[in-house]
Amino acid sequence: MNEQLIEMITKMVVEKLGATEEKTDDSQNDYQMPVKLFQKTSTGNRKPEEKLDTTPIGEVKFFKTTIDKPHRPFTKSRGEDKEVSKINKNKEESLEKLRERTPARIAVGRAGSRPKTKTWLQFRFDHAAAVDSVYGEVSQEILERLNFFQVCSKVEDKEEYIRRPDLGRRLSDESKKRVRDTCRHSPTVQIVASNGLSAKAIEENLEDVYLSLEQSLKNLSIDIGTTFYVDKGRVALMDEIGELLQPKVVIILIGERPGLVSAESLSAYICYKPRIGTIEAERMVVSNIHKGGHPAVEAGAYLGTLIQKILKYEASGVSLVEKEG
Repeated sequence: MNEQLIEMITKMVVEKLGATEEKTDDSQNDYQMPVKLFQKTSTGNRKPEEKLDTTPIGEVKFFKTTIDKPHRPFTKSRGEDKEVSKINKNKEESLEKLRERTPARIAVGRAGSRPKTKTWLQFRFDHAAAVDSVYGEVSQEILERLNFFQVCSKVEDKEEYIRRPDLGRRLSDESKKRVRDTCRHSPTVQIVASNGLSAKAIEENLEDVYLSLEQSLKNLSIDIGTTFYVDKGRVALMDEIGELLQPKVVIILIGERPGLVSAESLSAYICYKPRIGTIEAERMVVSNIHKGGHPAVEAGAYLGTLIQKILKYEASGVSLVEKEG
């Protein structure tokens, strides 16, 4: 590079530095960067620029950018706290009323994205109770106390019962013979009991329902046949029983499929002169017979009056509704 050019540049730099030092010594406040600062638009809580000094110094102009007082942090007044507390209280009272009206799991809360521990443990408990109810067995003591003899369907075990509903709708050959030989033929009402999908339902409710139903039918002077118990039966088993014994009405007290609310619910299915091939629309049912639903004793009494109506109109199910209407 040209030595004269280097020398000239070095001299200019030294002179420039010297001039800067002189300005700093005179007054630090007078020294300004050779830049102009502007704020063209207000942003957020900033106000438009205001001039700090209208007299320019050197080549620089400074503009003061003021900031509003910071927003007061959001805090609730005492009155607002009371209002929020009142709303929360009213909401909790509404939810409590809903919880009282249903055994379903509503408004139980959560912990993060998961159920609360108490809710989860109760769910596991109810699920286990449902499984036990399906695979459980009815105590022989109850059947002996009620003087029921026992027969069975064509099902051999619980697994087959769950997989093959059709086999639960028919009596085994040995059972058909016993029913035909033991039971009185052509009664007005034939009562049958079966564990179905809930042995627990039979153990908890059968005795009260049956004794109440029996008393109700006697008070109404309605003839009752020989009651018996079918192990692993299905609802449509009443069709074959209707063929065998020729009663006017068959009522089967059977354990319902357990849910997560109750594993001990009993149902009573009733049909006028059921025969093999009877359609489901001809059956009637009174369900949810358990301590949390229809009380067993009241259900038995009601079933007696319902059978009386069926005998009066000689129909059940849809046909009964049509004749009544």
